[in-house]
Amino acid sequence: MMSLRVIAGSAKGKRLKPVPGDSTRPIMDRVKEALFSILGPHIVGSQLLDLYAGTGSVGIEALSRGAKFALFNELDRKALQTIRANLKTTSLEENAQVLGMDALSLIKKSPERDYDYIYIAPPQYKGLWLETLKQLDANPAWVAGDTVVIVQIDPSEDEAVFFDNIQEYDRRVYGKTLLIFYERLITNSN
Repeated sequence: MMSLRVIAGSAKGKRLKPVPGDSTRPIMDRVKEALFSILGPHIVGSQLLDLYAGTGSVGIEALSRGAKFALFNELDRKALQTIRANLKTTSLEENAQVLGMDALSLIKKSPERDYDYIYIAPPQYKGLWLETLKQLDANPAWVAGDTVVIVQIDPSEDEAVFFDNIQEYDRRVYGKTLLIFYERLITNSN
């Protein structure tokens, strides 16, 4: 069992509980470190939505590094309990909301706030990352002006996709983890 920890910020070094069983696949520390290195100081004061939150590791790292708010969405009951426990351990509950909804149902609704980052790391090999991106594309209110959508998948799941409202602008591979970055597609309408 790999250990999970907060890498930087107010909760640096705190150990996070894993979700019991094998229903989630937490982000590896080196991938998380690389991700937050890419996001850099922009995470401070930002709002993040973690659609398939698992252990809560990504949102907790964001809060620890100065994000203003994180919404942790997770359908699995054990994972929800784990997220709440990890928020308590890191003393970051105050700026967090935990939701137990189906991710696709959540993003069919109108967003209650503008998110700077939407993190998508769904259960693997089910095509959920693609379904989720299609749903975001169909409801672009979720992807406000500067919103960055980050997808974490196994490289073997990757396929070329094109959308009406969002576009890929970067991708990074770390072993068996692929991070793909999307932004709102700006169209010139004359």
